[in-house]
Amino acid sequence: MGLIFSDTLHSGKIKEIRRIPKSDLHNHCLLGGRKRDVEKFSGYKIKPFQPVNGTIQELDRWIADIYRPIMANFPNAFVKTVEATFRQAKSDGVTILESSIDSSYGAAFNLSPEKMVVSLQLIHSTIAPEIDFRPELGLIRGQSIRSLMIQIDPYLQFDFFKAIDLYDDEFAQPIRNFREIFRFAKKMGLKCKAHVGEFGDADSVKEAVEELELDAVQHGIGAASSPAVMKWLADNKVKLNICPTSNIYLKRVRSYKTHPIRILFDYGVKVTVNTDDVLVFGDGVSEQFKKLFKSTLFNAEELNIIRENGLNE
Repeated sequence: MGLIFSDTLHSGKIKEIRRIPKSDLHNHCLLGGRKRDVEKFSGYKIKPFQPVNGTIQELDRWIADIYRPIMANFPNAFVKTVEATFRQAKSDGVTILESSIDSSYGAAFNLSPEKMVVSLQLIHSTIAPEIDFRPELGLIRGQSIRSLMIQIDPYLQFDFFKAIDLYDDEFAQPIRNFREIFRFAKKMGLKCKAHVGEFGDADSVKEAVEELELDAVQHGIGAASSPAVMKWLADNKVKLNICPTSNIYLKRVRSYKTHPIRILFDYGVKVTVNTDDVLVFGDGVSEQFKKLFKSTLFNAEELNIIRENGLNE
């Protein structure tokens, strides 16, 4: 398969690249579909996200002012949007999908935890049963620990979610505040992930892994500034689920050619390529592999190693 993937990258044909199995381990479920598909079933034209400073607050405002009102104005929004995410993943050749469902979605869509779980199971089995779907409970970092515990408790009554993922503003509160939740999740057998090092520095990545006993880091590109932290991540086999297009769009990185995923790879850190939010940033996993190859940041054989990193879970 590695030789076939190499050949498809050299051909530059995106349809061929999409046929090769790959993973998407950093995906936000309600933002994972193609913009054109969401526009088609919602009947609304979605104003593109156009960051000025590249802050997470800008993205939050776009979601609140542009996307959320659209979601509130058409029936069955949750189901239709999740369906779009599965269709995108399937068309992209994704065979392992780790996708987060925010713990506040139940209240937002007036869905009970049971109904949400049943909906996700039905969508998965109907649209892409061949995908190894690993749903995650998403936690917003700015919320209080008590409110998060109240939100996630009813979802954990089902043997459905495989992980928890902490995200949004990295600087909202100290990472150590979440130790209780993550220890609890670990005891429940859940994989522990957190967004860190997207805007934060190398030390923040190491601190988060240690404090929360993380199994994987979402983004983590800030670690590239510290050889010591990169060595520590490599020695401890901590995987970084990186989203190159997202990083460029949010102005964390200037271009594919200068993306720090190269430095992390060279230091032996296990990295993967992922979408983050296809609806917002436009690129699937396949497009990003193509762009990384075209930029000459990696050769085809190296990109195949990165592809296999995501499949060897």
